[in-house]
Amino acid sequence: MRNPHNEPLSSDILVDAPAGKVPPERKCVLTGRHDARDSLLRLAISPDGLVLPDVLARAPGRGAWLGVTRTELDEALARGKLRGALARAFKGAPLTIPDDLSERIVLAFTRLLTDRLGIELRSGNMVLGTEKIANAARSGAVTFLAHASDAGADGAGKLAQAWRVGEGAEGSGQKGIILPLDRAALSVALGRDNVVHLALTDPAAADRVAGPLRRLLHFLEAESDGAGVSPPGQPVPDAVLPAEHAANDESDTKGE
Repeated sequence: MRNPHNEPLSSDILVDAPAGKVPPERKCVLTGRHDARDSLLRLAISPDGLVLPDVLARAPGRGAWLGVTRTELDEALARGKLRGALARAFKGAPLTIPDDLSERIVLAFTRLLTDRLGIELRSGNMVLGTEKIANAARSGAVTFLAHASDAGADGAGKLAQAWRVGEGAEGSGQKGIILPLDRAALSVALGRDNVVHLALTDPAAADRVAGPLRRLLHFLEAESDGAGVSPPGQPVPDAVLPAEHAANDESDTKGE
């Protein structure tokens, strides 16, 4: 993608700032609020002027930054506020804002998350399969526990209980997070059959997954009831999803 003018870019969009150094900030073009760069979404324009999400903030040239949820973005699109804000950000360059920009952003964030999950699996930092996860959780090896959006409450609850036992956190209410991905999407992303639950066993891997997950959940705030990801080492709350996701868990005690 190409943008008019130049804006210093780096690959630190998902990397913590060095100790003692303040993370770089950007301003949301819609709200005017300043926030850490890795909490915002960068938009860039293609050579023909199409506005596209640049979730890794690597496209050359000037970008426009958003810190709003999907509901807020859709409202800004409907009222023409986004066009005006982008016209100012891109200094009057010809722009085409796709009608499905919000959906493109969701897909881009989702791809970022699933790619990261796939990398952690290939790196040996992920455990799949209910029995394997339960054993790892009870032994204290699990640092991050997550479930597909259509996972049953019973299976997720049993794994959460095993995790609390392993962490010595019984009675704390510590639970895994419900991902904004169903088992079909997780299975495709990880190249395995019937992936309903997953666990990470490396704290650094949990940090790397938490970044894109937090950004996706923020954008989907209205749809996930504001659920988020706790800082590393803290209990991760359940994402509250619409009632249609409360399906019964299919047996995966021996599979993945």
